[in-house]
Amino acid sequence: MDGAEARATISRRRALSMAGGVLAGVAVAQTAAPAFAAAASDDADAIVVGGGLAGLVATAELAAAGRRVILLDQEPESNLGGQAFWSFGGLFFVDSDEQRLMGIKDSHELAWQDWLGTAGFDRGVDDPAGQDYWAYRWAEAYVDFAATEKRSWLYGLGVRWFPIVGWAERGGGLADGHGNSVPRFHVTWGTGPAVVEPFVNKVRAAANVTLKFRHRVDEIVRTGGAITGVRGSVLEPSTAARGKATSRTVVGDFELRAPVVIVTSGGIGGNHDLVRQNWPARLGPAPRYMVTGVPAHVDGRMLAITQQAGGRIVNPDRMWHYTEGLRNYDPIWPGHGIRILPGPSSMWFDATGKRFGAPDFPGYDTLHTLKSITASGYDYSWFVTTKKIIGKEFALSGSEQNPDLTNKNIWLLLSRIWQTPEPIQRFVDKGADFVSATTLPDLVTGMNRLTGDNLVDLTDLQRQIEARDREIENPYSKDAQVMGIRNALAYPGDTLSRTAAIHRILDPDAGPLIAVRLNILTRKSLGGLQTDLSGRVLDATGQAVPGLYAAGEVAGFGGGGAHGYRSLEGTFLGGCLFTGRQTGRAAAAATA
Repeated sequence: MDGAEARATISRRRALSMAGGVLAGVAVAQTAAPAFAAAASDDADAIVVGGGLAGLVATAELAAAGRRVILLDQEPESNLGGQAFWSFGGLFFVDSDEQRLMGIKDSHELAWQDWLGTAGFDRGVDDPAGQDYWAYRWAEAYVDFAATEKRSWLYGLGVRWFPIVGWAERGGGLADGHGNSVPRFHVTWGTGPAVVEPFVNKVRAAANVTLKFRHRVDEIVRTGGAITGVRGSVLEPSTAARGKATSRTVVGDFELRAPVVIVTSGGIGGNHDLVRQNWPARLGPAPRYMVTGVPAHVDGRMLAITQQAGGRIVNPDRMWHYTEGLRNYDPIWPGHGIRILPGPSSMWFDATGKRFGAPDFPGYDTLHTLKSITASGYDYSWFVTTKKIIGKEFALSGSEQNPDLTNKNIWLLLSRIWQTPEPIQRFVDKGADFVSATTLPDLVTGMNRLTGDNLVDLTDLQRQIEARDREIENPYSKDAQVMGIRNALAYPGDTLSRTAAIHRILDPDAGPLIAVRLNILTRKSLGGLQTDLSGRVLDATGQAVPGLYAAGEVAGFGGGGAHGYRSLEGTFLGGCLFTGRQTGRAAAAATA
């Protein structure tokens, strides 16, 4: 079979991903029609809990199918779109037009190889009662989706992408191990807001959708074995701006009836107590200090509420937190942290000034580096870098930190060619985690002054930097990071926008020297409510709870853990899109 024939062959799982769950939903409707028959007293055909990206997509699908939907959120209307609005807008595509333009040869087979090597599924993949049984199947369906209609579906909704494809999570060094073999990180033109916008517009335009803000669900009601609605508290009105923490003062209560409830409430990253409670021993001790990469309303409370209604939580110890967090000098939410998306050239040291080895280089293996940081006995680490590297290689995650991309300002974007982007320069000038100096002795003095613990020894740090600098004198090297930089420079996308010309760290012409204290930054839950391929929430026996669905991060982006232990990046927004679409279509079919 040649390549064209292979692409034309539609497997059963690919048919499911392309049909968006309709086949599964029809099966549910046929087997469970009495439980889903809408009573005259029902307030809606479906209630969606959570106004983030997954909830918006599910609502849009239900509305398009003619269902009456109530969308609830505990936050004010200003937060519609949830965490996705604040995102960089990165999306994982396979063999996209943008990849081909950059000369990247990608394929479904290579992407699936990378996903499996990254996920490391090992909890009952072949056992219907296993934690990874449905996670594996959601992963399989999602990679099929990313390799087929994901891009064309979004393109038809008006979404576009920056033409240079980013190379995130470059992996641990083996072809069948963790990481992306090729660049797959597609930055949306307009960042997170542009991903959210089509679905906000669809939901707002739908006459059969009712939006209820400041409605906090406290209970999912189950009557006679089936879900029949929700109960909760009405919170006092709020005029808080997007992302700002809001009051939890209760001014009333509510109860709403529907034969279907879809939970799309997000993860736990804003709740450090839950993060520490679920922190896995394999990543070392939970950090004493972390910055927060999501708003305070990302609190994880709907997990326990859905569990009380019969849902099964699986893989709660799988989570995705970043190692390159900065304290935000101008915070929006409590403990607000910003992540550096680094290029490959900065040298990475632990708190004591000991250089990390492979694969703990910038942009390679997030969770391995996280484990190395916690193993050091400290909860922070250091980049030692140069102005030349920062100007070319540093990007900051978040729509608000990328006004050029978010506002679709081409001239501002082009200015990155000749100057350090203004948001990054502001962090260098104002951020509490940056130290600049013209000499290494002054840099080390500043590093020790910043932390107050005098852990970094000048002589030892200088020895390590000089050793690395000697390795760049030839076009070949035994230093794995230097080899990685040269590999990056072989990719035109990195040469154009993400990798500085290789140079000595101690070259005065590349200065000044800059040290960046890096904090652990909370972000994503990789486990969650176990769901089948229709998005139906399963109970402890593996049976679907009648009328109960989940999508997005609260469902581990599908099946309670479609990423397994680690992520390939660009897959979180995509997971919300895919699970929201699958679940919305299946629930619409089930309520026909």
